[in-house]
Amino acid sequence: MDELINQLMSYLKGAWKYRWPAMLAAWLISISGWIYVYQLPDSYRSSARVYVDTQSILRPLMAGMALTPNVEQQVSIMSRTLFSRPNLEKVLRMVDLDLKAGTASDHEKMLDQLNENITIESVGRNDLYLISSLNENPKIAKDIVQALLTIFVEGSIGDKKQDSTTAINFIDQQITEYEEKLVDSENALKEFRRANIGILPSEGTDYTVQMLAIEDNLGKAQLELKEAEQSRDTIKKRISGDEPTLATDETLGQSDNPEIDARIAAQKEKLDSLRLNFTEQHPDVIAAKRLIAILEKRKAEEAKLPNNKHDPGKNYSPMLQQLYVDLSQSESTVAALKARVAEYYRRHEELKSKSNAILEMEANLARLNRDYNVYKNNYEKLVERREAAKLSDSLRDTSELMTFKIIDPPTTPLQPTGPNRLKFYSMSILAGLAFAIGLAFVISQIRPAFNSQGDLREVTGLPVLGEVTRLSTDQEKIKEKKNLYAFGLSFLALLIIYAMLLTKVMLM
Repeated sequence: MDELINQLMSYLKGAWKYRWPAMLAAWLISISGWIYVYQLPDSYRSSARVYVDTQSILRPLMAGMALTPNVEQQVSIMSRTLFSRPNLEKVLRMVDLDLKAGTASDHEKMLDQLNENITIESVGRNDLYLISSLNENPKIAKDIVQALLTIFVEGSIGDKKQDSTTAINFIDQQITEYEEKLVDSENALKEFRRANIGILPSEGTDYTVQMLAIEDNLGKAQLELKEAEQSRDTIKKRISGDEPTLATDETLGQSDNPEIDARIAAQKEKLDSLRLNFTEQHPDVIAAKRLIAILEKRKAEEAKLPNNKHDPGKNYSPMLQQLYVDLSQSESTVAALKARVAEYYRRHEELKSKSNAILEMEANLARLNRDYNVYKNNYEKLVERREAAKLSDSLRDTSELMTFKIIDPPTTPLQPTGPNRLKFYSMSILAGLAFAIGLAFVISQIRPAFNSQGDLREVTGLPVLGEVTRLSTDQEKIKEKKNLYAFGLSFLALLIIYAMLLTKVMLM
């Protein structure tokens, strides 16, 4: 510890020898710094606080119907891009600073200076912003803040207009293309239906469903036909077991049964009525003709019966007449069912013979319907998106979605806000003193001197036998005191000048 103290004292003694060059350097640096700071022009700061109200009632009302813009993000991006070169050039034009730029270099310097002297920051909340500007002219500082407010408001409202127009134009182009595809698909589907109108499946059915339906109907008709034939055969057996007495040879060819004649006449009248509405191939027409033929055959058979003359009243037995009526109805039912079975069988064979063509046609129809549905769905979605885009564009243009409220408008400052001369004056004297101490130390190291026996012994490595004390005369002592007083007064004068500068700054 003693060695460290001795070493420090040695450095101080060495630097003290060169105190006047150090004092001169301190004066030069301090006075130069003070003069520079004193000549700095005053700067004035103007600021404004603006509140961005993004809580609009339109946003929840239009949710799901239109794409509402992210207002908070839009304002945040605008606040970060406010200092872009186009905006700075616009500010220069709005406050007429561009008129002072004679050359391109001056214009660039103005842009750089403007970028350094304006600030925008969020104050307390994300939707409260402070915009400020620093300038030598208080009126220009206020005008710059007002221009920044204008750009901030206009930019936040109208940034996305071009993007919305581009999106709507693109959707319109896609709608036109899909509309053409949809029309072509509709025409192809219409032509296909016209070309295959005879073999197209019914609505909601295909070949397999049609085949199963025809087979099911054919099976039911065949079952009903068997039941009707069994019922007819049973009636015939009952009639044949009755042994009725029929007419003799003299009455052969004649019929004395008015009931059969009446029935034949009724069936013929019914046949004429059916022919007015149906063709000869209709099952009801075929059944009526067959029933007439059966009745006429019965009439001829009754005329040939041999024992008719012995018991002519036997043929008119009520039970036998009822059996004949039931037989006629059964014959009619059997005939109708046979016609139905034949028709279903024909349809079945026809559908079976066209199976390959129908399956191929169904595959083509499914493909056409699939393409049509895809084009139709995409077309409807594009139309819906276009309307949503237009609604979003109108919603973005409205001023109700985002409201700007200027809480503190910009004003012309009366007192300068800079430069901070108190700080700069202090930094100047501190820099001068630091440089003076460093200079004295450097000179003492360049021109070293031995201040004690220990320093000499340590450097030379030789034993020191003794030392000679320097004795000063009275005149030399007075001169040394004056030198010391002059040095102190020089330092004190430097401090007094510093204090006067500080007093002046605080009184301004």
